[in-house]
Amino acid sequence: MQSIRTNLSRNLTRTPARTFTSCTRFQTTPSKTQQAHEAAVNMSADKNLGELKIESTNINTAPGVSLSDHQRTIVGSVLDLFAGRPSLPKLQLWKDDATFTDPLTIAQGRDQYSAQWYGLQAAFSEIERLGHEVKDAGNPIKMDLDTRYVVKGLGKEQKIHSLIEITMEGDKISKVADKWDGKLPEGSIAQAFRRLNAVSVPYIVGVPKNAEEDRQRGNQ
Repeated sequence: MQSIRTNLSRNLTRTPARTFTSCTRFQTTPSKTQQAHEAAVNMSADKNLGELKIESTNINTAPGVSLSDHQRTIVGSVLDLFAGRPSLPKLQLWKDDATFTDPLTIAQGRDQYSAQWYGLQAAFSEIERLGHEVKDAGNPIKMDLDTRYVVKGLGKEQKIHSLIEITMEGDKISKVADKWDGKLPEGSIAQAFRRLNAVSVPYIVGVPKNAEEDRQRGNQ
C-alpha cells in the first residue's frame, strides 16, 4: 500500500497523460445538446477560462427517467470529469464552495475539488468508462457508473462500480458524491485520512490558471 501511495505521489508531479479511452462512442443530438450548451455557456462570466465543450453528450437514462437540457449538460460534464477530461469551463458549473467526496477524499472548495479532477490525469494511465445510466432525475441526480482505472507506473488495474449523486443549488453543482459499490466509508480515521488527502493534493497538482494553460494540457 505504501509503494502504491508513493508511486501515486510521484505520478502527480509528472506531466499528465492526455489520452483516455472510453467504450462509449458519443453522438451529438443537435437540438437538446445545443440548447443545453448555450444555457451553460451563459453561466460563465469569465471568458478567459475558455469555451464550454461537453464531450459526453450521449446520456443513458433508465426507463421513465427524463432529464432537462441543463441536467444533460451537468451529467455530461460530470461524466467528462470522471473520464479524466476536466476543463476550467466545466468546473465553472460548480459552486465555489462545492464539495466532492469519494471513499478516499473530502474535497471542499474550488481549490481542492479542482485538484482532485486534474489529478486523475496524472495518477492513471488509462481511464475507461465501461457504462453508465442515470437512475433518478431529482435532486440529487443519481447515476450508476462503471469505470476501469490503470495506475500510472504500476500497471495496476481496478474496476469500480459507483453510485454517483449530483446535488444542485440553483443552476450549479453544490456536491458530487462518488459512492463505490453504493457505500462510503465511516469512522473518524477514514474521515481524517480523506481530509488529509484532499488538503495535500492541491499542493502537488497544478490546476491551469487560464484557457491557454488548459489547452496546453489538451483539455480544451
